[in-house]
Amino acid sequence: MRLHKVYHRFPSFSFTIHNQNHNLFFSPHRFSLSPPSSVSLIPCKFPKFPNFRHFRSVVSGEPLNSTMSRLQSIVPVEAVAGENVAAVGFNGSASKSQYEDDLAASAGYQLPPSEIRDIVDAPPLPALSISPQRDKVLFLKRRSLPPLIDIAKPEEKLGGIRVDVKSNTRSRMSFYTGIGIHQLTSDGTLGPEKEVLGLPAGARINFVSWATDGRHLAFTVRVDEDDGGNSKLQIWVANVETGQAKPLFLSADIYVNAVFDNFVWVDASTLLVCTIPSSRGDPPKKPLVPPGPKIQSNEQKNTIQLRTFQDLLKDEYDEDLFDYYATSQLVLASLNGTMKPFGSPAVYTSLDPSPDEKYIMISSIHRPYSYLVPCGRFPKKVDLWTADGKFVRQLCDLPLAENIPIVHNSVRQGMRSINWRADRPSTIYWVETQDGGDAKVEVSPRDIVYTQTAEASDGEAPDVLHKLDLRYGGISWCDDSLALVYESWYKTRRLKTWVISPGSKDVSPRILFDRSFEDVYSDPGSPMSRRTSYGTYVIAKIRKEEDDATYLLLNGNGATPEGNIPFLDLLDITTGNKERIWHSDKEKYYESVVALMSDHIEGDIFVNQLKLLTSKESKTENTQYYIQSWPDKKPLQITNFPHPYPQLASLQKEMIRYERSDGVQLTATLYLPPGYDHSKDGPLPCLVWSYPGEFKTKEAAGQVRGSPNEFASIGSTSPLLWLARGFAVLSGPTIPIIGEGDKEANDSYVEQLVASAEAAVQEVIRRGVAHPNKIAVGGHSYGAFMTANLLAHAPHLFCCGVARSGAYNRTLTPFGFQNEDRTLWEVTNTYIEMSPFMSANKIKRPILLVHGEEDNNSGTLTMQSERFYTALKGHGALCRLVILPYESHGYSARESIMHVLWETDRWLQKHCVSNTSEINADIGSLKKEDSAENAESKVISATGGGVAEMEEPENGGSSLRRSFL
Repeated sequence: MRLHKVYHRFPSFSFTIHNQNHNLFFSPHRFSLSPPSSVSLIPCKFPKFPNFRHFRSVVSGEPLNSTMSRLQSIVPVEAVAGENVAAVGFNGSASKSQYEDDLAASAGYQLPPSEIRDIVDAPPLPALSISPQRDKVLFLKRRSLPPLIDIAKPEEKLGGIRVDVKSNTRSRMSFYTGIGIHQLTSDGTLGPEKEVLGLPAGARINFVSWATDGRHLAFTVRVDEDDGGNSKLQIWVANVETGQAKPLFLSADIYVNAVFDNFVWVDASTLLVCTIPSSRGDPPKKPLVPPGPKIQSNEQKNTIQLRTFQDLLKDEYDEDLFDYYATSQLVLASLNGTMKPFGSPAVYTSLDPSPDEKYIMISSIHRPYSYLVPCGRFPKKVDLWTADGKFVRQLCDLPLAENIPIVHNSVRQGMRSINWRADRPSTIYWVETQDGGDAKVEVSPRDIVYTQTAEASDGEAPDVLHKLDLRYGGISWCDDSLALVYESWYKTRRLKTWVISPGSKDVSPRILFDRSFEDVYSDPGSPMSRRTSYGTYVIAKIRKEEDDATYLLLNGNGATPEGNIPFLDLLDITTGNKERIWHSDKEKYYESVVALMSDHIEGDIFVNQLKLLTSKESKTENTQYYIQSWPDKKPLQITNFPHPYPQLASLQKEMIRYERSDGVQLTATLYLPPGYDHSKDGPLPCLVWSYPGEFKTKEAAGQVRGSPNEFASIGSTSPLLWLARGFAVLSGPTIPIIGEGDKEANDSYVEQLVASAEAAVQEVIRRGVAHPNKIAVGGHSYGAFMTANLLAHAPHLFCCGVARSGAYNRTLTPFGFQNEDRTLWEVTNTYIEMSPFMSANKIKRPILLVHGEEDNNSGTLTMQSERFYTALKGHGALCRLVILPYESHGYSARESIMHVLWETDRWLQKHCVSNTSEINADIGSLKKEDSAENAESKVISATGGGVAEMEEPENGGSSLRRSFL
C-alpha cells in the first residue's frame, strides 16, 4: 500500500512507539509485525514535520537450497571456552582460555556469553492497539527471535521485492501469536484480558485491523506446514465483545494474496480482499533452453541514471513469475458469509475506500515491466469503482518511469499522491509536477495540487487547490475553512507550511511556518487530530470557554540545548499566538503526548474537555502509558510493563556535549555499566557506535537531539549489550558532515569524519571512563562505512573495529549513495577518497566484517564486504569476514543474531579488552602530520608486527560463507 494512500484511514497519531520490548499502535488501521531487529513505522496523516532523510523499504529473504544441511547446530561458547566466559570485570580482564581456540570453535553457529544472551532472549512485551472509539486496548502477543528455518523458506526476488512463495506474501514477515482485548474504563484502568478464541493451534497472526465501528477485528491467520497447515493466509474475523473468532470465508480454499495490499474494511460489515485466483494453477516453469540472449538497448541515446537497485526482474521468466505471485482476484465479502468477485484479476497494489464508503480507489501495475527499476516505477493505473463493484472511471494510467533523475526532489511525472480528502465524503486530491519531475529545472510553480469530486464526469476539469514553488510534502485536512499544506526543498533544507481555505477561493493562502527542517530547535510541532463521523481523522479544532478564537493543538518534541522536552501548545490559527498548556517533566522523566483521546465525532473540543494518552519513562524506568484529563491533568497509569532487562536496570546514562576542532558542537550518549565507580574501577574498555549524518549548517549540526531521560532501549544487536560485559558505550556520537553554502558535504567527508571521531575519543578519555588503548569503533550500514574509514584514516584513535553490512567501494554505486546525488563521473575524486576500499593498504587495526548473504539494500551488496576483505587480506591486515546465510541487510534469525553477538564479543575481548598497544594516551598531543603513520607504526611494533598475528578464516573464508540505521 502506498504511504500517501493510507493516511485518511489512519488517525493523525497512527505510528509505532517501538523498542525491543513493546510497540504501541493506534487504530483504525492494519499492521503487521516487523522483525525485532528493525524499526516499524505506521504512516500517519499528520506526522512530525517531514523528515527528509532517504528511507528505504527493506523486505528480504533467501531461496531455500538444502535448508537443513545448512542449518548448523548452535554450540554454546561455554562448551568450548570453559566456565570463564563471563569473567570480565570493569578493568576488562577476560580469561585467555576463553578465545584461544576460537577459530576452531566457529565452525557452526555460536552463542554469546549468558550476560548478553539472557537480554536478547527475554520475552518481548506485547504491541498495543487502541480502538477507534478509544474504549478498548488490544495486547498483541509476540514471540522472541525467529529460528533460522523461518527465514530460510523458498522465495523469489522479483521487481525489487522478495516473495515468500509458500505464503504468497512478502518474505520475512513476522507475526503475532495471540490477541488479548482489554476494556479501557472511565477511571483510566484496564479491565481483565479477554482472549481471542477459536484460532487454530500454531496460528500466526498478521494485518490486524479494527472495523470502523470498533465491533469487529479482521486479521490474517496462517499455520506453518510443521503445524499441519499450508502456510497460506486466510482472513479471520473476531467479535470484540465475545472474543470469538471465525474464518471470513465459508470455503477453506480461499487464500489472501498479500504481496501488495491484502484487505480493507469497506464499511463496518464488509471487506474487500485480495485473493489468490482460484484458477491460477502451478507456477511457470523455467525454460530448459533460453529463448534467446538477454538484450538491453539504448539506441535512442536516452540518459537514464539509476541508483544501485537490487532484486530486479532479469528476463521473461521473471516477468511471468511476478505476474503469477502478484496477481489477485478481488472479492467483496460480508460478515454474514456472502461474497462476490470484484473486477478482473490484476496486480492490485492498493485498495482505498472513500470516507463515505460509496467508492473505492484501486491502484494496479501492469506491463511493460522493466529490468532497470523496481516495481514501484512500473506502469500504474488508478481506477474508481463503486463500493458494490461497478467501474466508474479511470483516474490515470502512468507509463513506465525509468528516467526519474537521481537528484533530490525529483519525482514521477503525471498524477501522484492520489488520495481522498479526509474531511469530505468523496473528494479526490492529487499533485502534478510542472518541472517534468526534474528538480534541476527551474520553474514556478513547481507542483500544483488539484481536487475533484468522485461524481465528476470524464473530461471535467479539476479545481486547482494550491500552487507550490518547492516540492509538495503533504496536506493536513480540517474542513472547508482550514487545511495545512507542506512543501520542502532538500538542497536548502527549507520547509514551508501554508494555511489554506479549501472551500473558499476568496481567501488567500498564507504562510504559517517557514523554516529549515534541520533546525530542530525551531520545530513548532504537529497538529493533533480527532475522529470524524466518517471514521477518518482531521485536525482537531480547540475552543476556550472565554473566547471565540480557533486553536490547534501542536504536539512537539521540544528540542533544546538540554535535550528534548516534549510539549503541547495551543496555537491561535488566526493570530499565530501560542500558549503552552503541557510539557514534560524535564528533571527526571521523559514524557510525551501520544494521542488525543477526546472522542468528539462532531463539533469542536473545548480545552477543559481534553483527554490525552501520554507516555512516561526515565533513564532506568521503561515506558508506561497514562490517561490525562483536563482540567486536573492528573495522570492515570494504564500499563505496568515489567523491566525488560532488570540486570541493567541501574545502568548509568548521560548525554554529553563537546566540541570539534572547527568549533562545531557535538553530542553523544555515554552509558556506563551498573555499579561502575570511576574512582574505584578506573577507565573501561569502550565501544563507540555511530552513524554519520549530513547537514547544511554548523548550527543545525550542533543542535541536541534526544533526551537524557529517555529509557535505554536495547535491541537484539544493540551496542548497549556490552554494558553487561563491563564496557563503557558511547552511543550515537554525532558525526556531522557539513556542506555550507555552495559546498557539498562529501567533498570534505574524511576530514570531518576524523575530526568528529577525534573529539569524541578525547572526551571519553578526558572524563576518565575510557582506557585510551581500549576504544573500539563500530557501526551498521553507513556506520560500517564510517568504521572502515576511521580505521584507515584515524588509526591513532581506535584499537579495532566492527563493521556490519556496509558498502566500502563507492565506484560500485556510481549514480549516487545516501544523500550524494552527484555521479562518479562528476566527482570522481570524492568517490575515490570516500571509499575505504581504496585505502585498504592503510588499515592496520583489526576489523571484523559481517554481512548478510542476501543483502537487498540499495548499494550494500554482499560483495562489498567480500571484496573489501580480499583487499584487506591482500595487504596483510588483521581481518575476519562473517557471511550470514539467508540474512538480509538487517539480521532476523536467532542463530544469526546470536552468532553475530558471539563474533563481536570475541573480537572486542581479543582486540580491545586484551589490547596492550603502547599508543600515546594524550590524543591531543598527536601532530596532524604524523598522527596516522606514526600511530600505525607504534601499533605494529607493540603487537609484534601485526602481520604475524593475522588470522584467516578456515578454507580462505569458504566455510564461513556456508557457515545493522
